[in-house]
Amino acid sequence: MLLEIFNQLYPEESFEFSPLSGGDINEAYKAISPDHRFCIKLNAADKFPQMFEAEAHGLRLLRSATSLQVPEVYQVGEHQGTQYLIMEFIEGGLRSGKMWESFGRGLAELHQQGSDQFGLERSNYIGSLVQLNNWTYSWPEFLASQRFEPMLKMAVNNGHITTTELAQFSKFERYIEEIWPTEPPALLHGDLWNGNYLPAANDRACIIDPAVYYGHREIDLGMMHLFGGFDNQLFDVYNEVFPLEKGWQDRIPYNQLYPLLVHVNLFGRSYWSGIERVIERF
Repeated sequence: MLLEIFNQLYPEESFEFSPLSGGDINEAYKAISPDHRFCIKLNAADKFPQMFEAEAHGLRLLRSATSLQVPEVYQVGEHQGTQYLIMEFIEGGLRSGKMWESFGRGLAELHQQGSDQFGLERSNYIGSLVQLNNWTYSWPEFLASQRFEPMLKMAVNNGHITTTELAQFSKFERYIEEIWPTEPPALLHGDLWNGNYLPAANDRACIIDPAVYYGHREIDLGMMHLFGGFDNQLFDVYNEVFPLEKGWQDRIPYNQLYPLLVHVNLFGRSYWSGIERVIERF
C-alpha cells in the first residue's frame, strides 16, 4: 500500500522506506529519495474518518502562529480505504538549555495567538477519540460542554465509571468559574505531552500530533506536567515572555482533568483515581 501511494503521487522518483516508532493509532514511515525526505502516516479511513485532514489543519495553524518547528504538510489523501498524511521529516537534535529557552518563547508566542471565542471551526481528534470544538464565548461553558461532558458520557457508557461517580464530578463542575482565572482564548497545541515534541536541529523544539483549539492556555501547561519530561527552564522563560496568573501551579491538577478523562476512555478505569483525588473536596 505504501509503495502504491508513492508511485501514484511521485511516479518519477524511487523511495526507500523505513518504519518509525511512536504512536499506537497509525503506521509511520520515513520515506527518502534523492530529492525528498518525508514522514508518512497511515491508518484505516473508516475507523478514523478525516483524522489526517484534522491533523493537517492543526499543523498548518501551528506553523502560522509560532517560531517552534512544526512539520510542513505536503499531501493528505486516501487510497483504497487507507488514509495518509505526508509531511516534512524533521531531523532530531539535542535537548539543550538553548532548546528549552526557545521552546518557552515559542510556546508563549503560540498562546498569544487569540480568538474571540473558545473552540475551533471543526472537530478533530485527541488520540483516537473525536474532540468536539463547538464555539462558545465562555471558558466554563466550553470546558463543561465540549471537554468534560462528552468524555464523562463516554466513560459511563463504556462502563469505566459509575453514575455515582458522574454525579461526584458534576458537583465539581459547579466551581469551574471560580477555579480558572478569566483569560481570552489562546491557540493551544491541545495534546502537549512529552511524546508530542522532539528536539530538532539548531536548538529548536518541534511539536507534532496536535489537537488544536482556542482554549485556556493553562490547559497546555497542565498536560505538560502530567507525565513530565519538560525542563523547568521552559516554564521560567514562558512566564517571563507571557506572565501567568498567580496560582497557576496550584491549578495544574485541575488542568489535568480533561487529559485524565481521555485516558480513562482510552486505557481504562485505572486513571479515574487521579481524577478522584482532584475533585474529592468538592
